[in-house]
Amino acid sequence: MTEALIVIDVQNDFCPGGALAVADGDAILPEVNALLRHYPVRVLTQDWHPADHASFAANHGDAAPFSVTHMPYGPQVLWPVHCVQGSQGAAFHPGLDCDAADLVIRKGFRPAIDSYSAFFENDRSTPTGLEGYLRTREVTDLVLVGLATDFCVAYSALDAARLGFAVTVRLNACRAIDLNGSLQAALDQMRAAGITLI
Repeated sequence: MTEALIVIDVQNDFCPGGALAVADGDAILPEVNALLRHYPVRVLTQDWHPADHASFAANHGDAAPFSVTHMPYGPQVLWPVHCVQGSQGAAFHPGLDCDAADLVIRKGFRPAIDSYSAFFENDRSTPTGLEGYLRTREVTDLVLVGLATDFCVAYSALDAARLGFAVTVRLNACRAIDLNGSLQAALDQMRAAGITLI
């Protein structure tokens, strides 16, 4: 009863046809749904941005999507508009077994700061509340799956390890954006942090 499955951002906008589609993002659904049946604690995360979110390139004049700007909390990739609160793009993929989840954590809802991690905003200090929930459920071991390996999955895994959880990332149930070598960099960081990659 000390294990939890954390399913990161399996939403329409991150799947083929979405505003920020991850290649083969929907291919992970059978594996994710199978895993949801086998863990005592199951959490889904959901990117949940206001339309005026600071991470959207469209809110920065002529800035190009996937360019990088500097925010008070550090470098920030400027993304295409995606996962806007209440939109179809922000909804979970219809093939995801959402009913199996115990908890849904919404992140990225503060207009001035992005939130890749399921545990903290990108300032690495403003919590989402997930750690407290897992501690009250006496969880010690986490398995992470979802989208995208090199951003929200990796940030969540690294924060979880920093908080003292034993962390495993199941790469067969993840897909990556791989922006300028970001996938290899994320895999290297996770290995260096003692995260198990399978």
